Amino acid sequence: MTVTLRASKQGLAIVDQARKEKGWTATAQIWCDTAQTSVGTLKRFRMRKAILEDAFKSICDAVGQNWEEIADRRPVETVELEIDFFSYDEGWIGRDDAVALLKNKIEESCRVLILVGITGIGKTALAERVAVELQETWLQGNWGNFHQENFDDEANSHDFGSVAARWLEKWGEVITSDDRKDTQRLMYRLLRHLKENRRLVLMDSLEKILQGNEEEGWSDFKDEWWVKFFKNLFSSDACLSRMILTSQDLPRQVEDAGTRYRNFWHVEPLMGLDEKERLSLFEKTGLELEEGSENRNYLERIGKAYEGHPLALRTIAGEIGSRPFYGNVAAYWGKFGMEIEEVEKAILEAEEKGITKGAGDRWQLDRYTRPLRRNVRSRLETTFDRLKDDVKSAYLLLCEGSVYRCAVPDRWWLFHLEDWDYEEDDRIKALETLRDRFLVEEVIKDNECQLRQHNLIRSVALERLKRLDDEDE
Repeated sequence: MTVTLRASKQGLAIVDQARKEKGWTATAQIWCDTAQTSVGTLKRFRMRKAILEDAFKSICDAVGQNWEEIADRRPVETVELEIDFFSYDEGWIGRDDAVALLKNKIEESCRVLILVGITGIGKTALAERVAVELQETWLQGNWGNFHQENFDDEANSHDFGSVAARWLEKWGEVITSDDRKDTQRLMYRLLRHLKENRRLVLMDSLEKILQGNEEEGWSDFKDEWWVKFFKNLFSSDACLSRMILTSQDLPRQVEDAGTRYRNFWHVEPLMGLDEKERLSLFEKTGLELEEGSENRNYLERIGKAYEGHPLALRTIAGEIGSRPFYGNVAAYWGKFGMEIEEVEKAILEAEEKGITKGAGDRWQLDRYTRPLRRNVRSRLETTFDRLKDDVKSAYLLLCEGSVYRCAVPDRWWLFHLEDWDYEEDDRIKALETLRDRFLVEEVIKDNECQLRQHNLIRSVALERLKRLDDEDE
């Protein structure tokens, strides 16, 4: 039998005091080496997670403490999830209000929740967290009532008929070859199943099955059967099932289908983590955050520059906790802090000196280290490339709008497309596309609705703008 132990709160405080007396950081390499364990295991120890008994004893021994005085002897309540989530894990923090709101929506009359926002902002993780909260109530303790359809998975067909058949088969219904040829029959069978059975379906990365055109906009389904499905789902007299959709683009046709049924759907735009949540994220990864410390100051500034973007902050926390920094926040800042200072300087000049333009700003929040390039930049680049292919005018507007360091009136943005010979209607449609894809943010400033870019979006847009300028030379 494998024996695991975890630290008590009092025990962890004793260990922390002992390692500080040795001059070690929370994830110091010398601590790992002395205990002959990994940084990951040390982090789990500091998060009071259960680890193997031998590793627990070695970590305590390394700082000269008796493991028996450190261990928490109380029984640990655990919940086995019986499911592999794409994004939600033990590193989850915050968004308590959003989770409570969305859970209540599902438990009341809302049949379709739509979570929207830029890539990496935490849409999938939030949806999965809501599912966990609903496990005992809505799902009645049975994960078999939950299904997650990831439209990022190119191995599966995503036309409505194929998806409907796949879901019905998973839920035990027999699908014949004749059924597969009759999409309408599949739709009615799926609707009946969802009406009569309590299911929770998460449709992830919905933007992958959306398309558009100049006249109707750029957030329509590629397969019209999805539109018919949602119209019927909303108009049904009753429905036991619920659906959660995540998307970088607002699916307008779902909104249109639910116009007459306002209680049956809800859109939740997702923003970054607030200051408290950002610090909690860093702390949960094992970084030190003592009040007034240099570490806390640096991490607060990093969190603010990234506007609480969860994927970026988790990537940075992982870098700080790994080789060569091993938890040394000051060393990380010493190497990369100038990138954050560049952003701070530009924002300060905009706020205090009114210097709203900065086409020459060299923001590299998305790419100044290899992990950021791999985890963050690559996803943002995909978003920009998709926009460029779908709506060239919106892509140009996003790049041109990056010259603004702060929120400005939308007419300032639209002016830039005049140089590209776009008519007024086309300029307005381009801006609407950016709104639908949450690539611009609307804020109220001086009693006026103004536009700005998330700092990460601006980092990529500035580089793309330079490419446009180079192409014109």
